[in-house]
Amino acid sequence: MQPEEAPATVLLAGWGRATRTAADLVEPLTASGVEAAISDSGLRGVVARGMGRSYGDAALNAGGTVISTLRLDSLSDGGVVAGAGVSLRRLLAHLIPRGTTLPVLPGTAEVSVGGAIAADVHGKNHHVDGAFSEYVESFRLATPGGMINVSREREPQLFNATVGGMGLTGAIVDATLKTEAISSPFVSMDTDRVGDLESLMTLMSEGDERYKFSVAWIDCFARAASLGRGVLQRANYASELPEATLARGESQFERGPRLAPPDLVPTGALRPIAVSAFNEFRYRRSPSREREKLEAFPAFFHPLDVVADWNRLYGRAGFVQYQFVVPYGAEDVVRRVLDEQVRSPSYLAVLKQMGPSSGGMLSFPIEGWTLALDFPVAYEGLGEMLDRFDQWVAEVGGRVYLAKDSRMSSGLVEAMYPRLSEWREVAGGVDPEGVFRSDLSRRLRIKE
Repeated sequence: MQPEEAPATVLLAGWGRATRTAADLVEPLTASGVEAAISDSGLRGVVARGMGRSYGDAALNAGGTVISTLRLDSLSDGGVVAGAGVSLRRLLAHLIPRGTTLPVLPGTAEVSVGGAIAADVHGKNHHVDGAFSEYVESFRLATPGGMINVSREREPQLFNATVGGMGLTGAIVDATLKTEAISSPFVSMDTDRVGDLESLMTLMSEGDERYKFSVAWIDCFARAASLGRGVLQRANYASELPEATLARGESQFERGPRLAPPDLVPTGALRPIAVSAFNEFRYRRSPSREREKLEAFPAFFHPLDVVADWNRLYGRAGFVQYQFVVPYGAEDVVRRVLDEQVRSPSYLAVLKQMGPSSGGMLSFPIEGWTLALDFPVAYEGLGEMLDRFDQWVAEVGGRVYLAKDSRMSSGLVEAMYPRLSEWREVAGGVDPEGVFRSDLSRRLRIKE
């Protein structure tokens, strides 16, 4: 066994690259190493970090300790028990040749198991299958008071405080996961090109229940009568495919990213005029109506993963991803946001429907509509615009996704997450001194 290494002070960033702070990074090899790192953490506390795919400051801890889980990479033969640092891509490469998959896949496979639980990630099938945590049987949680085996049955309150709890109840060491049998690593996909937001949402409302997966790309540069136009892709698992096709699909997750932008892309290199032209091209080249197209899992679930470090395309200043969810009946907020952002258009936008909450006290999903928008940090007035969006979302009982957030003020957190006081009580029981902290928790005063 390799010895545990001493911490090194490093500059860490969220995936959006707009937020960077320095911390002492520890990379333990074992569960006991994680416990030692917690015990040795100083006044600024500690938080765990997986693959760094939280867009903002959830896995940052300025002046404190950050525990990297990437060397906690054990994986059982069946793929059911995985270390917190195992990526979903590696897990899928292990599971798919065995005829199984993870029931919930987020928009990237470059997420760790621990991070997927801490953010209670969701996918294109939340309206049918719910969030990642609903397929977690148990996990080991390292806390200041020791290691706790957590499951819905054994520790229901702590389970629901940890899933979606952004790593603030303890450090997940490993987890036992449920899998789902599949007949092939392909989906049968239907595509519809839709000319405006109302038509798009109507089509989704009236037909999504027939599909396991549904996602709509929206052209945020379109305005007036074309506001919210987009391309809707819906799919179910494909079956009864030729052996050669099956073999091709099984190897998809073993290859990983095939392209990478340089780390020297200047801020502003990706300009609105170029994105607008690309969006027009994408919209026009998409089929107006296509049925039962065979699509491999990576192309459907994780299209951006083909480009390593695609976040560099926004330049050194980075970008903000703003994702919110509003309940059914508040569709006008989606329209208002899209109408307002036309002045500083989002470069990438995705609309989905969500089903009921998983029960996680700070889990993001609620039943309704979720819209994710990517904005370059360089946009003038971006902060003020997003502050207005926060107010609109909170007023109708919606919320902003903490795993994506990097700039919201603390004043709206309790309105958006009404179980926060309940979460604080449970978190205080396992971490009474508030050892687990992050830049996110301090900014939003989550533990206060």
